[in-house]
Amino acid sequence: MEKAASLEGLSAAKSMGRKGKARFFFFKFRHGSTSETLRDKSQKPNRAEPKKHTPSLTQSPLNLRRPIIMTHSLNIAVIGAGTSGLLTTRELLRENHRVTVFEKSNRLGGTWLYEPQVEAGDVLHLDPNRSVVHSSLYSSLRTNLPRPLMGFSYYSFEDKSYGDPRMFPGHEEVLKFLQDFANEFGITEVIRFNSEVVRVESLDSDFVVEWRTMEVGSVAEVFDAVVVCSGHHTEPRIADDVPGIEEWSRKQTHSHNYRVPEPYRDQVVVVIGNGPSALDISREIATLAKEVHLSSRSLNVKVSKLDVFENIWQHSKINRVYDDGTIFFQDGDSIEADIILHCTGYKFHFPFLRTNNIVHVDDNRVGPLYKHVFPPQLAPRLAFVGLTYNQGVHFQMFELQSKWVALALSGKISLPSEDEMLADVHKHYREMEENGNPKRYTHSLGFKLEYLDWLAAQVGLRIDDRLKVICRNLLEQWISHPNDFRDVFQL
Repeated sequence: MEKAASLEGLSAAKSMGRKGKARFFFFKFRHGSTSETLRDKSQKPNRAEPKKHTPSLTQSPLNLRRPIIMTHSLNIAVIGAGTSGLLTTRELLRENHRVTVFEKSNRLGGTWLYEPQVEAGDVLHLDPNRSVVHSSLYSSLRTNLPRPLMGFSYYSFEDKSYGDPRMFPGHEEVLKFLQDFANEFGITEVIRFNSEVVRVESLDSDFVVEWRTMEVGSVAEVFDAVVVCSGHHTEPRIADDVPGIEEWSRKQTHSHNYRVPEPYRDQVVVVIGNGPSALDISREIATLAKEVHLSSRSLNVKVSKLDVFENIWQHSKINRVYDDGTIFFQDGDSIEADIILHCTGYKFHFPFLRTNNIVHVDDNRVGPLYKHVFPPQLAPRLAFVGLTYNQGVHFQMFELQSKWVALALSGKISLPSEDEMLADVHKHYREMEENGNPKRYTHSLGFKLEYLDWLAAQVGLRIDDRLKVICRNLLEQWISHPNDFRDVFQL
């Protein structure tokens, strides 16, 4: 059977599901043959609540919006078993929905799952058909947020230790925390590991999710709703606008492929970027490299030699690179480099999503999305959790988004009309343009907490003031001690 014919079969199966208990229809595409199976996915019982923790989200006296009574639970697909996927699954299970989590790898954790191997061959990760390594963690990575900002309102990270009790622990500690969380709430039981989603397509009022495994082949399944939680630290963003970069004949790579500093021994390295990873990696490389030169596009950067390092220099933006290895900076300096290391962030990438361009990515803006979560035309049946990023209450932002999605799908809160949501999106776009903010920063919130307060209000909660104080304190330490903020930070 041709894959194109699968939509007719799925539509027929969907009609059968409305008349009887059987609701979901599978197609397996393997060696040209087709097998069809009807099955009823019954929800596994939720586990008991864990031990009580001091909540960092408190009940707000504000009333929720006028509820819409839900008459049945929904069958929902969650794509990704990283932090946002685990939180979303927890909230959907609390609302008694039937949840299936699709995870491409064989373990949960998403961004926090360390893989020592790197992508071979295509060092700039430009080939869409390359063998993708999901992880972008480097071996020595520590969190740049303190423990209180990395827990959940009902499941604290602050009072747990798995062998690394530091306020800013290594990535292994975060992964163990997430594994404990998933086991505590029965989330692991609904995850399909080694299952890559290759297509999500709207079909009438439902969604077709096609996924594949090495053992089974391709399978298509109908769901009432889909929540995308696939993260955004896998598809590298390259500084391809640097004049002459296409002529560069020496080595260049992206931090996505950085694991340890050994490959940079005795090399002159130019690091493009000024974010946390660029700074951390530069300091680590400097222990073995001959020279490290940081290049920043920021107008506020101070061109200088870093005080605590003998072989790290901070430069302005690159003016031009040449094929003989020469690099000129806008500050007037020039060097001959061996390697260019792009620490320039990542691109949002949803190759599986088929929405007839209702949702699209334009210069790293995913849209149109109401409050970074719901596409107005498909809300609430399609939602995104975890697109936004800030420098503060990171994990609880994902928690609030997942609560909002779960309550909207349950009919306990209502969203504005499609026109109202679109108007809000375009208002946000206009404000960005008026303030001179590039489109690629649409989902960047910086240290602003107004969005979290707004989300909390939607679900009848309030952010703990203590967390806001910690955020402000962290910002002050970042500014005053950029090289050792982890060491001097105090709650």
